Amino acid sequence: MKAVLSAEWLKLRSVTSTYHAIGTAALTVVLGVVWTLYVSDLADKRGSLRAAAPEEGFLPLIQISLAVLGVLAITAEYATGTIRPSLTAVPRRGTLLLAKAGIVGAATFVAANFILLVTYCASRLIATGRQLGFNTTSFADDLPMLVASGLSVTALALVGLGLGAAIRSAAGAIVSVVALLFVLPGVVNYLPPPWNTRVATLLLPNLVPQIADQRLSSRLGDGFLPPWAALAVLVAYPLITLAIGYYQLTRRDA
Repeated sequence: MKAVLSAEWLKLRSVTSTYHAIGTAALTVVLGVVWTLYVSDLADKRGSLRAAAPEEGFLPLIQISLAVLGVLAITAEYATGTIRPSLTAVPRRGTLLLAKAGIVGAATFVAANFILLVTYCASRLIATGRQLGFNTTSFADDLPMLVASGLSVTALALVGLGLGAAIRSAAGAIVSVVALLFVLPGVVNYLPPPWNTRVATLLLPNLVPQIADQRLSSRLGDGFLPPWAALAVLVAYPLITLAIGYYQLTRRDA
């Protein structure tokens, strides 16, 4: 297993798409600084201002960027035909997928948390002394949200990997991830109550604040999961998609 993990790590760091995906996610730091400077200027003019924290507002950029990394970790091999020698070297397909999941999960977890932490620190340093709504007094108060955000990025990257293994098409898997992250939350609003609230609490974008033990926005009514339940739902997403990907990987020829 150690050799398989080493091989998958070599594959991941030897392709330019990995650096493109992480680089796109890292744009959050720049955007966070620009956003903080902008709202700081408004706060100076108005006296006070409540604004979304940049590490929360730009979280979808990190999520979708690193989800693409997860998708390409396997669909690139199908596109180039290198999946065949990979399966020849590792005949047990479950072991191969598990190794990919371990490397993708570790890489995206480290990258996401580093980007989120740098964005958080940069924005708070700029906002020090300004009348901004996201200028909190304690890092400990914001830590649960930062951890939950990092976990959501890792989960979504693994969802991308599972969908890539199942669909075998980068475009199809990326569209599916986009639908999970952006389309379904909008569609759920049109469900009749109380189903709109019940379903909304289970969707990926709404799990992060619930894991951090925060209430959802008022438009979702009283829907709320305890942190442990929200975390369990978040973990279920990659587990289900990876299981589907494993099933398709073992049932179809390379």
